[in-house]
Amino acid sequence: MFAYELHRMHHAELVREAAAQRLSRDAARAARASKGTRRFGRRSAGHDSEGRVGPERGRFVRAA
Repeated sequence: MFAYELHRMHHAELVREAAAQRLSRDAARAARASKGTRRFGRRSAGHDSEGRVGPERGRFVRAA
């Protein structure tokens, strides 16, 4: 019975460690994603994502 309890405690500890690693990895990934978005936003400040429309194209932008 004692070996089983030790096994259960060890398993619970491993599950907690895995959850903590997953959380830190997801937080780092989210931080990198938001950092890239901010850089892109600064680089294209003042322009739409489609870009400027020339006079030959009229006033409509390209459809998605």
